[in-house]
Amino acid sequence: MDADLVSRSVRVEAPPFRAVVDAATSPRTVWAAPGEATVVGSGAAAALTATGGDRFAAIREAAADLFASGDVHAGTLAARPRLFGGFAFHEEHDRHDGEPPWDEYPSAGFLLPRVQLTYTGTDPTTGDPDAGSEAWLTVTAVGPDASAEAVETRLDEARETVESLPAPGPVAEPPGVADRRRTTDRDAWRESVNAALARIEAGDLRKVVLAQALEADLERPLDLPDTLARLAERYPDCYRFLLEPIHQDDGTADSAADTPRPGFFGATPERLVDLTGRTVETGALAGTTGRGETPAEDEWLAEELLHDDKNVHEHELVADAIRDQLAPYAASVAAGKRRIRRLATVQHIETPITAELAADHHVLDLVEALHPTPAVGGLPPDRALQTIRDTEPFDRGWYAAPVGWFDAAGYGSFAVAIRSAVASPDDEQVTMFAGVGLVADSNPDREWDEVQLKYRPILDELE
Repeated sequence: MDADLVSRSVRVEAPPFRAVVDAATSPRTVWAAPGEATVVGSGAAAALTATGGDRFAAIREAAADLFASGDVHAGTLAARPRLFGGFAFHEEHDRHDGEPPWDEYPSAGFLLPRVQLTYTGTDPTTGDPDAGSEAWLTVTAVGPDASAEAVETRLDEARETVESLPAPGPVAEPPGVADRRRTTDRDAWRESVNAALARIEAGDLRKVVLAQALEADLERPLDLPDTLARLAERYPDCYRFLLEPIHQDDGTADSAADTPRPGFFGATPERLVDLTGRTVETGALAGTTGRGETPAEDEWLAEELLHDDKNVHEHELVADAIRDQLAPYAASVAAGKRRIRRLATVQHIETPITAELAADHHVLDLVEALHPTPAVGGLPPDRALQTIRDTEPFDRGWYAAPVGWFDAAGYGSFAVAIRSAVASPDDEQVTMFAGVGLVADSNPDREWDEVQLKYRPILDELE
């Protein structure tokens, strides 16, 4: 059988997660999500990029061409070849016109790892993949010269490499922060929030999400494998990811795989969409408060959040909009009971939403329909996006945008990339992002405090 895509998998004893991430070649990929297998990708067998307003369709069509002719022996569904990547928040993002930290990230970019290690077991306490449990190693090649014999040889070599990886030492302490710089000071923030509130009062907007960026110079270079391990321990029920940017030559034999690259990473609690068959899972996550110092205070804060008019209004705007965005595709849409989602540093109001599609659709159809949700953009969407562009003095890049994966069948899993940051190529600087939703009765000072709270998941792993 002639095929442009050849992939082979073999079951292996799971090697230490941090050792695998550390040994992987660029561009590296890490994806760990609740209820999913954890994947570490090394290098790129193929890379897809797109720009402009048709970027979702362009990626979908390029992927269909990539998967059209394949000789795939996965051994298990979890080990199948998958494309990992994401999109910029704004469709007009262009890395060639950008500035650090997003200058290397395209408007849309997905890669098919050359080597993919899929952990099927996860430690329920730490959220880390279980070393010594079952894992699957997948090697993929793409192109007219790809052959089963060459891939199987590479698979044997890769197996020998991962099974001989030494156990890493203890997880390192955070690197420390030597200096920090804000893109928005408090006075500028008040001015921006009050200007947005004036638009809401005038009826131009119902809600808008404004964000800030915080740059941190580190005392020591950031160790991303250790950082991901610490995030796994504190946020085991969040979507944790690492995505390094795609270069033009990725997917070719002479790709500069060892060239240092920035790393976009995070631990986000917000699912955008999960599609398997015709079943869709998504949800609304909006409305925030802190954690209490005692169980009683924690419960009091949660109850106050559930009955706070401003936060409930903000949450319902998001939930209603998601249901409306799904309606054109769905035979049915159902929302679960509103509840509290507790994380290490904050609590959110959450409403789970499920749908059954009326016809078969690619997950990217739904990603395009849902992005940006009002939880990270606003309402009406076009006016909110224009307000964000007019107001924020930095490029959002991939922050608050869809990141995730999809397979040859068009099924996939995407999260909203909040609680995230970009490490510089030398790992000596990190830029963090955080935002808040503004509605009619928002208070600039309270919203400032909420932004600082949302920096904590990343900042705690640096300080």
